[in-house]
Amino acid sequence: MFKILSNEQIAPGIFNMQLVAPLVARKAKAGQFVMIRIDEHGERIPLTIASNDAENITIVYQVVGVTTHRLTEKKNNDFLLDVVGPLGHETQIEKLGTVCCIGGGVGIAELYPVTRAYKSSGNKVIVIIGAKNKGLVIFKEELKEICDEMFITTDDGSEGEKGFVSDVMKRLIDSGRKIDLVYAVGPAIMMKIIADLTRPFDIKTMVSLNSVLVDGTGMCGSCRVEVGGETKFVCVDGPEFDAHRVNFEELMSRQSLFKEQEKHACKIRGIVY
Repeated sequence: MFKILSNEQIAPGIFNMQLVAPLVARKAKAGQFVMIRIDEHGERIPLTIASNDAENITIVYQVVGVTTHRLTEKKNNDFLLDVVGPLGHETQIEKLGTVCCIGGGVGIAELYPVTRAYKSSGNKVIVIIGAKNKGLVIFKEELKEICDEMFITTDDGSEGEKGFVSDVMKRLIDSGRKIDLVYAVGPAIMMKIIADLTRPFDIKTMVSLNSVLVDGTGMCGSCRVEVGGETKFVCVDGPEFDAHRVNFEELMSRQSLFKEQEKHACKIRGIVY
């Protein structure tokens, strides 16, 4: 059993949960995740480790289905049955020069530990984050404290500039800025567009993929993705891959694998999907 220290809404439909999980916390590195289960009747879902210290981890989740809706009902000092991790490979951090870290939506939460790690390794870090509107921009202050430059975009222009993270990325490339690495995490279509932008300029680009994970150990195969013409499993081979080798069309197709089942599960529980 894993004790919940806090479970706070930080944006509409987005929550920040702090858990007592010392064995996970002491091993967790940037880019890794956990699989959680609320109780013996619950499904397993993957959640990014947004931060950790010697005893606790912080996970960020967006309400998208039955399990995440049930998570919102948890109070301080309640418990989760399972927190398994850290899973996945950690981000390969090295001193490269200038690193551009791009996050979209709830993916901004994962961007935070990765950005911090790149900055701590002596890199100049440019952060670009984007959301639908001002209310959905998360981790803005935390990222501002650790990066060298920050750009914010919103679909409606309510914060930062109106447009998308790809607009800023294109502008930086067109200006001749030397960028040694691009790291992107967020909606698959966003990561695909970033990969398409950087490919002609041979800018190394890494993405953290968010395919459907069921067990998190490579046994079920639901998270498989084509990378460089080979089948990889996001949970054990990733979650980070060379963006220029990822088959994003297949990834986006597989992300909708259980949509109808999720809708049905929400319907019978009276949850607006």
